[in-house]
Amino acid sequence: MTAPVGSKANKSKFDCYDDLAKDEPYFVIRADDPLSDALIELHAYIGAGQSGAAHNKLAEIMELTRDRPPRPSDSPKYRETFAISQAMEDWRRAKPKK
Repeated sequence: MTAPVGSKANKSKFDCYDDLAKDEPYFVIRADDPLSDALIELHAYIGAGQSGAAHNKLAEIMELTRDRPPRPSDSPKYRETFAISQAMEDWRRAKPKK
């Protein structure tokens, strides 16, 4: 049986882990996250310029999470996620422009 595309055993041809700079922040969304597939589709729709499909996917995500209680704002996991987001922005801004 062939491992699924995008897995450790069957990397995507666009896999970037080997290309990451040593100081480049990254974030992983694993398949066991119940929102993983929807979040990846949203990213793809936005990247492809398909705003209508992106809007619909975001609405689907919001519906999936509507009945879940929010995690506390002081959740260490979410504080770190926002810190990674900020580190990504800072890293990009500090890179020399091509």
